[in-house]
Amino acid sequence: MFQSSRRRLPRRLVQLYAGLVLYGVSMALIVRSALGNMPWDVLHQGLADRLGWSIGTAAIVVGVLVLLAWIPLRQRPGLGTVSNVVVLGLALDATLAAVAAPSSLPTRIAFLAGGILLNAVATAAYIGVHLGPGPRDGLMTGLVRRTGRSVRLVRTSIEVAVVAVGWLLGGTLGVGTVLYAVAIGPLVQVLLPRLSVGVTPAAHPTPPAAAPLPRG
Repeated sequence: MFQSSRRRLPRRLVQLYAGLVLYGVSMALIVRSALGNMPWDVLHQGLADRLGWSIGTAAIVVGVLVLLAWIPLRQRPGLGTVSNVVVLGLALDATLAAVAAPSSLPTRIAFLAGGILLNAVATAAYIGVHLGPGPRDGLMTGLVRRTGRSVRLVRTSIEVAVVAVGWLLGGTLGVGTVLYAVAIGPLVQVLLPRLSVGVTPAAHPTPPAAAPLPRG
């Protein structure tokens, strides 16, 4: 199995970075819809507005801070973890620079729906290569292990806190935020088995009821 994983490493690396880039693109589409950001992007946007940063820069800084929180939780980052911190923010800013905000409501709805679907594909792609979870995913799983609480409770608590702080800072909270929270878990659950590589089928993880903490 080890040799098989090594033979698949080039495919896994391509899928990892393609997934991370697409994740950043999906984040930008949802931001451009102005119908409600992903939970963590409510915080990123709020920080960016207050500090005069780009949203991608805020996402990178928050990712670094979350990764530092892994230390007392004794979480071990992988290549995918470190790459997640940098690539998402760069792809997010690049897409925001290239894609203008739509003015019509139907186009904004299309941006939101397309962003959520693309985000599910991207999430399954980068998680499916098993090269390390994103910083926010690791924060959740580390807290679950240390506190003994359920994934649902820990994830919900983190996201409620993140959204509340982000909204108070001026981040966009709306129907898109709720739709993302409801739709992303089932979508990733369908896509993850199809995009998992590098391990035997029996080792494929089953995603929690709520999807991984993006990125996001």
